[in-house]
Amino acid sequence: MSHLSSPPPKHKGEHKSHNLPRGSERGSSSREKDRSATVSSSAPMPAGGKASRTSCAPSAPEKTPNRLIHEKSPYLLQHAYDPVDWYPWGQEAFDKAKKENKPIFLSVGYSTCHWCHMMEEESFQNEEIGHLLNEDFVCVKVDREERPDVDKVYMTFVQATSSGGGWPMNVWLTPSLQPFVGGTYFPPEDGLTRVGFRTVLTRIRDQWKQNKNTLLENSQRVTTALLARSEISVGDRQMPPSAATMNSRCFQQLDEGYDEEYGGFAEAPKFPTPVILNFLFSYWLSHRLTQDGPRAQQMALHTLKMMANGGIRDHVGQGFHRYSTDRQWHIPHFEKMLYDQAQLSVVYSQAFQISGDEFYSDVAKGILQYVTRSLSHRSGGFYSAEDADSPPERGMKPKEGAFYVWTVQEVQQLLPEPVGGASEPLTAGQLLMKHYGLSEAGNISSTQDSKGELTGQNVLTVRYSLELTAARFGLDVEAVSTLLNTGLEKLFQARKHRPKAHLDSKMLAAWNGLMVSGFAVTGAVLGMDKLVTQATNGAKFLKRHMFDVASGRLKRACYAGSGGTVEHSNPPCWGFLEDYAFVVRGLLDLYEASQESSWLEWALRLQDTQDRLFWDSRGGGYFCSEAELGADLPLRLKDDQDGAEPSANSVSAHNLLRLHGFTGHKDWMDKCVCLLTAFSERMRRVPVALPEMVRALSAQQQTLKQIVICGDPQAKDTKALLQCIHSIYIPNKVLILADGDPSSFLSRQLPFLSTLRRVEDQATAYIFENQACSMPITEPCELRKLLHQ
Repeated sequence: MSHLSSPPPKHKGEHKSHNLPRGSERGSSSREKDRSATVSSSAPMPAGGKASRTSCAPSAPEKTPNRLIHEKSPYLLQHAYDPVDWYPWGQEAFDKAKKENKPIFLSVGYSTCHWCHMMEEESFQNEEIGHLLNEDFVCVKVDREERPDVDKVYMTFVQATSSGGGWPMNVWLTPSLQPFVGGTYFPPEDGLTRVGFRTVLTRIRDQWKQNKNTLLENSQRVTTALLARSEISVGDRQMPPSAATMNSRCFQQLDEGYDEEYGGFAEAPKFPTPVILNFLFSYWLSHRLTQDGPRAQQMALHTLKMMANGGIRDHVGQGFHRYSTDRQWHIPHFEKMLYDQAQLSVVYSQAFQISGDEFYSDVAKGILQYVTRSLSHRSGGFYSAEDADSPPERGMKPKEGAFYVWTVQEVQQLLPEPVGGASEPLTAGQLLMKHYGLSEAGNISSTQDSKGELTGQNVLTVRYSLELTAARFGLDVEAVSTLLNTGLEKLFQARKHRPKAHLDSKMLAAWNGLMVSGFAVTGAVLGMDKLVTQATNGAKFLKRHMFDVASGRLKRACYAGSGGTVEHSNPPCWGFLEDYAFVVRGLLDLYEASQESSWLEWALRLQDTQDRLFWDSRGGGYFCSEAELGADLPLRLKDDQDGAEPSANSVSAHNLLRLHGFTGHKDWMDKCVCLLTAFSERMRRVPVALPEMVRALSAQQQTLKQIVICGDPQAKDTKALLQCIHSIYIPNKVLILADGDPSSFLSRQLPFLSTLRRVEDQATAYIFENQACSMPITEPCELRKLLHQ
């Protein structure tokens, strides 16, 4: 294998030390200093590189569409007018490759991917390159969000045979779907140090014609090696590793990579990594009396505060962008993903539980306000993402961040009002610009804007506390807060008139499950019933539109149709492991927030289906895809890393523990232990790559608290006890409402519930832990004391 571009890039989202979990593996930011890319190969092949930006504007309507015009995926539809003869992933393309003895060119991306847009404009819309592709290859386009199994298999190849990975991912396959060359973004033409896509295509074409047998042999050898390397199995191990040891090692690795000044766990780019923050909060709770416990809490809270003050947070419209291109959380890659909003709303709610600081609860509410406004379907579902690119003005070429950035002149014109009582002449615009760090020259450095597209533009980022800004101008803190909020609202209203970024209106079961958790947990913690109602509407949407009653299976995706309708692909794409794991988690969180047992019942049924479709009865743990669905793929993998999203196996370990707590079914506890044992070697080797699974390991070895409330669900005293529990950070618990009906679903699962009694007809709490039961408790203050022990 050769690397002709120099230097090769660090994997996008890869942390600098200790193999910290990747915040994302999506395509690189347009403002990264190193813009080169690599090709990976099972035989010596050329390399590609990174270059300029692209527009995500639709192709000219007079062009003849290719067969992707019949697809539902927004990403595939973006390529429907390319001159490339694209096929969707499927048997038609595979049969053509075998019949014509041609290699398959597989290109994988997603609709809000900046570098995917760029490669489309530069290469896939180029007539000559399109002719090369059509003449010598069978071209297949895949939306990685629709088919995460395809993406994961070939990303494993790219990462194993090169210095990293990302999107767009471009891989050349044999007609039997075995990879032999792979890379990420390619510029269209050769540069001084980089080989262009046109040259890559001609060299692969020539290699296929002249050395096909060698390519096939190398491909088979690499695939065999990947299969052995990716195997995760119980083997001869009897039990999972020590939770105390894994916790300690995971914390130490995080501590060593922590950025003391700005928070986070890398220099740049920086990702939110909710799985790490979840781990730190859990670690704090179990180590409160040690030196490391408060340290873990401080690391998590400081990171959350710096993120919320930084430009990675949209201070005007709320919600978080995908990642920061710098160490300070200042200049983001502007794409907004549903899964980030879902997980961050939970983490900020937990930060409020732990600290009592309303700063964190306000951030959580802001995230959900953004999701409600911009990522919600009228029927209750949640859209996938908003793009980073949009036209600065109508009719112009899209640019990254155009919707979100501001000039000083714009702010001055929008906020000209004088501020009374200030120690010097001051307008509302000047106050806002001072607080959020805006300047005439712009606050985006040239190193973060190599194309010069953001010259004179500013990203809002909090530079001073309210107290410092107030002191600077001799104003009252409350007055400054009001003025800034009023100013942000005016900017928000003005921004509505700008051309909006592309919305990926695809709705994925997995990400909707995460978002159900976001609304349910935040609503319960903050005592906001309307948020729990939105979680309920999300779950109803999943059951109505993404669940097949006849087979008991989840569908992976559905799509927003015209007039608020919901559409499906035909045939449907069935759900993957992450769809089941994340939806089950959402339903369990929704049950605890709403106490509606129907959601718990559905969660149990979905877990049964998950076990049937994905469980590895030989090696333990869950495969990412059904055996039948991925039959054509050369590998069937188990996800072994908690990254931008938690591993579905990590989430499943938690789900199995909770379901055992809700039902007493020993099979689920046995499966949890088996799963953790299967991942033992991965946890021992790099515990920081699986912080969510390390949390599950701790919960399994420490046992869960069963908290039972006996009472009328609508009575004030019952609600007071429930709210007391929700206000406290207790990650390893199951919360059960016993309403006294012996025929209820939970009473049938846990017969001992029928023996519990209310004290003097008041709502009464019982806590079961380590096979012992607490005394009955009727007062919230007493319950709080006991839960804090």
